[in-house]
Amino acid sequence: MLPSVNASHRKVLSPINTPSRLLLGPGPSNAHPTVLEALSRTPIGHLDPLYVQLMGEVQELLRYAWQTDNRLTIPMSGTGSAAMEATLANTIEPGDTVLVAIKGYFGLRLADMASRYRAKVVTIEKPWGEAFSLAELEHALATHKPAILAMVHAETSSGVCQPMEGIGDLCRAHDCLLLLDTVTSLGGVPLFLDEWKVDLAYSCSQKGLSCPPGLGPFTMGPRAEAKMTARSSKVPNWYLDVTLLNQYWGSDRVYHHTAPVNMNFGMREALRLLAEEGLEAAWARHRSNAERLWAGLERLGLQLHVPEALRLPTLTTVRIPEGVDGKAFSLHLLNKHGIEMGGGLGELAGKVWRIGLMGYNSQPANVDRLLNLLETELPAFAPAGLSAVVAA
Repeated sequence: MLPSVNASHRKVLSPINTPSRLLLGPGPSNAHPTVLEALSRTPIGHLDPLYVQLMGEVQELLRYAWQTDNRLTIPMSGTGSAAMEATLANTIEPGDTVLVAIKGYFGLRLADMASRYRAKVVTIEKPWGEAFSLAELEHALATHKPAILAMVHAETSSGVCQPMEGIGDLCRAHDCLLLLDTVTSLGGVPLFLDEWKVDLAYSCSQKGLSCPPGLGPFTMGPRAEAKMTARSSKVPNWYLDVTLLNQYWGSDRVYHHTAPVNMNFGMREALRLLAEEGLEAAWARHRSNAERLWAGLERLGLQLHVPEALRLPTLTTVRIPEGVDGKAFSLHLLNKHGIEMGGGLGELAGKVWRIGLMGYNSQPANVDRLLNLLETELPAFAPAGLSAVVAA
């Protein structure tokens, strides 16, 4: 006999009703309407022949977006952090030296993850707003002789874009894999994985690709694949084990897990739209709108955190003026105007705002709307006696 239902746990709620927001923070960005339409389609089975065909299309479109021919290019069923972990879980064996080049919050996360797979983690660091030079990286590679160099291309916490020229060649010279975080660059910043000799990379669905969060693009080149194949033990993470996922995403299509079908509908459309626009056009659009934002912020007398040569077109860090409560102003924008603007992370917490112009949101109208609000409403958040926060 079944026990009686405990009515105290029953709560009747109204249907979900979320407000419309313009997401100009570090992510997620607003999804393209075509992507949202694709997400709402009736699901089909994850082994349906039509879905299998769609899987192949997603893989090929991801290769285009990353400019790679890597066979093992798939969307991980999980957020970008799952794809980040997959790059490490599949290639690290206990005792491997992993060199992490840290210039922000997500470099710290790479180091933390690598340590959990019993790697010998060595770090080099730069202030949050700077990038590594080839000489610094070469010295670290020669000193520590790592199996993997892990670094962030587009550091979301600081707004820095790491120059990549020559780094892949250094890694080849030192017999080291190059692992690259492209979470805030895929779709919005020039990426040439094969030309740069990148062995492993990951990203997310919710930034430059204009798809909701839930998928983590992952790619593994031949050198990384060879290291994974030569492992002396199983990959220590079953869900992210590419030796198993390869059988599902490869030609065999052997069942591994129930894939998020509708998320891949959305990803397929997001990548199709990117290909329709063209990578060079998308990169130019992001750059143009970022420059429009930078010029406008400087006209208002606000100070940008990163030198122009290293700035990300997708994510801008602007210093919060002295005496202004940055969190209070961000909440004001959200609650009164429905606009999200991010705060700082880690050592930049309370010191900067992070403004994202990614994917569908990288539009001149969004730039102008935010600049107008900063000009007209930020002065009210200045402390008493401060004549103006922004210059006319």
